[in-house]
Amino acid sequence: MGSTSEFNRRDLVKRAAALGIVAVPAMSMLSACAGAASGDGDKVAKGKKTAKNPLAVNESAGLDVVIFDGGFGDKYAKDAQAEYLKAFPKAEGKVKLSSTQKIQSTLQPRFNGGNPPDLVDNSGAEQMDFGTLVGKNQLSDLTPLLDAPSVDDPNKKVRDTLRPGVIEMGQFGGKETWILYYAYTVYGVWYSKGNLRKLDAEYPETWDDMLALCAKAKKKGIAGWTYPGKYPYYLPFSLYPFIAKIGGAEVLRRIDNLEPNAWKDPAVKAAFDAYYELYKKGYVLKGSPGLDHLQSQKAWADGKALFIPNGSWVENESAQQIARNPHFDLAVGAPSSLSTSDKMPFGTIWASGGEPYIVPKAAKNSDGGMELLRIMLSKKSAQNFIKQVSSLCSFNGGTEGVTLPPGLTSAHAALQKAGSNIVNPRLQDWYVALQKERIGVGALGEMMAGRMTPDEAIKKIQKYADDTRDDSSVKKYKR
Repeated sequence: MGSTSEFNRRDLVKRAAALGIVAVPAMSMLSACAGAASGDGDKVAKGKKTAKNPLAVNESAGLDVVIFDGGFGDKYAKDAQAEYLKAFPKAEGKVKLSSTQKIQSTLQPRFNGGNPPDLVDNSGAEQMDFGTLVGKNQLSDLTPLLDAPSVDDPNKKVRDTLRPGVIEMGQFGGKETWILYYAYTVYGVWYSKGNLRKLDAEYPETWDDMLALCAKAKKKGIAGWTYPGKYPYYLPFSLYPFIAKIGGAEVLRRIDNLEPNAWKDPAVKAAFDAYYELYKKGYVLKGSPGLDHLQSQKAWADGKALFIPNGSWVENESAQQIARNPHFDLAVGAPSSLSTSDKMPFGTIWASGGEPYIVPKAAKNSDGGMELLRIMLSKKSAQNFIKQVSSLCSFNGGTEGVTLPPGLTSAHAALQKAGSNIVNPRLQDWYVALQKERIGVGALGEMMAGRMTPDEAIKKIQKYADDTRDDSSVKKYKR
């Protein structure tokens, strides 16, 4: 999920609506899109295919790009746009790149009118529902891009330059790839090594040690945890890999597949009970249920809480606050071990592609949109992205010769430690409304605010999952 003033990246539907679980804007918008004009008659003519122009981009055609204006900003995309214009100087003055935090609101009229942009960074709280986009045939298959020669090595296809799992994330049960995740995000429990050192502590590898550290911090007037209570779908960034660690990756697979009673697995109950204990013992920063992602991150960066569930974009998004403490030393931790019976080892973590890019099927210049992505997936653009936003890129490389900031260094080390023990839940990609509004706001947010017990939350979430599975209007996916 790219970053998040992004992932206001997370300015979601109001709590009242979410708790009522009414029809969500993303779904209604996309239903309208499905009936929109295709716009095929307005597509630009293809250009001449050459070694330097493998996608046969029309060199004088315009290009319309919309970027999510979140924690990653848009400069990295503008820099890639400059490279595009170097390759196609005849397009000068015709290439438009705009940024917004309101992806759905901004693009709904354009999708409805059959005039979408050529390339979209579909991220943030107003992210369009991918499952619906794919199900309603609104996206271009990116296989031509993946099979095109890479910018750096014409003997290597773009698909061969990507990190493991990136292509699969963009697929929905078939061979077509509908989404290209540009960032590579490490999710987990983010913290300051400097703040832990003040407590003569290190990151707790067991849950008992986590509770003991939170108790120690509480005595000094410091909360153990905080989280964005207005957008509680951040909680799964550390909670889901915690569930997998306890019960095995198979538990998350069953949840993703909407299998009956998947949420009633003992591992889910154990993880929910553990997080609820943070609330019951007063280890969560007071007022967290009313904070948005920026406010919770500021409180955490200011040392009011030790831990926060987040993604690796937090280093860039909280850079100003973190810079005020030269000894902050940002790091990410994998879920602590609940017990010796855990099915996966300590170090198990969630890492996956983030910042999802799409090329709308009705785009006028889809070739140009894919070409800009090809340029972004070069070593030069990848290194530029890494330096600018402190995040890894889905391009498998780019770190050579680059001095990584503390958080990204820690994220890279976490990936190395995890090895094959990396989980990648798909619920947030396949069923956005279920994940964000129902599970996040409607249950987890209520539980962590003390308004719902773990048992009540699990029962409610299982019903939400069952309702989604039984809803014939929602396309289903399996892994």
